[in-house]
Amino acid sequence: MKSIFAFEEGFFLGFRFQCVMGAGLSGFQNGFSTDSCSGDRNLSKTNLGDLPESCVALIVENLDPVEICRFAKLNRAFRGASWADFVWESKLPPNYSLILERILGVFPENLQKRDIYSCLCRINSFDDGSKKVWLDKRTGGICLCISARGLSITGIDDRRYWSHIPSDESRFSCIAYLQQIWWFEVDGEINFPLPPGTYSVFFRLQLGRPTKRFGRRVCNTEQVHGWDIKPVRFQLWTEDGQYSTSQCMLTEQGNWTHYHTGNFVVEKSKRSSTRLKFSMTQIDCTHTKGGLCLDSVIVYPSRLMRF
Repeated sequence: MKSIFAFEEGFFLGFRFQCVMGAGLSGFQNGFSTDSCSGDRNLSKTNLGDLPESCVALIVENLDPVEICRFAKLNRAFRGASWADFVWESKLPPNYSLILERILGVFPENLQKRDIYSCLCRINSFDDGSKKVWLDKRTGGICLCISARGLSITGIDDRRYWSHIPSDESRFSCIAYLQQIWWFEVDGEINFPLPPGTYSVFFRLQLGRPTKRFGRRVCNTEQVHGWDIKPVRFQLWTEDGQYSTSQCMLTEQGNWTHYHTGNFVVEKSKRSSTRLKFSMTQIDCTHTKGGLCLDSVIVYPSRLMRF
């Protein structure tokens, strides 16, 4: 028995090394000789498919979700282990039940943890479709997106200033376009059960109106004006007193740009939800500004910043 345990320990370490380094597994699938590891002849024909499911589950628990799904195709043992609840429990946010209730209105019963993970990885809409949330597949971080329709925008109902235009460049298939205005102010708020961690907030903006000409994307920048005179101010508040502010000129034309509003930290506490407020303003009425597209506000775990 001692030799068997020694073999299994060596096998697991060797297998994990192969996984991390990205080496092929054909040698394992064809058969793994143990003559050099142990004198027990009964183990000489042991291969990857002979491992108990419980042992395989301990291996895949240390992989990320994408790798787990990939290795589930190897054989029956890996396929069965890839459905173990304790494997996926470790990949889910600690407050996943609250997140599901916020999205669906009720916590679904009789779902395995892998099903819950798959559900959260989809882009889920809530609050009448004005907000979206999804789980980053590799890290398990929660990401939020608030559409322009989910924000409070000064003058949004006056067609002289703003208009909603369809766009395939938005997660919401629609963006808000500013022709011209004197008082520019956009406010937003969200209340969501974010897991503990550090988060960053961005406004997704573009100077110029996107269109298509002969099937190709073009951006009309004729109405862009006023953004290079005074900076735009971004602000962020949390319910527990955190505050951040920054300002910058909007100069990038023709491309979607993510403007950093600030960071905030969600601590482990008795609060079941985090209330967050944010704004973007340019209220100097000495000049007009226009030609701006507003798509959304994005809340991302800071470690996932990709902009």
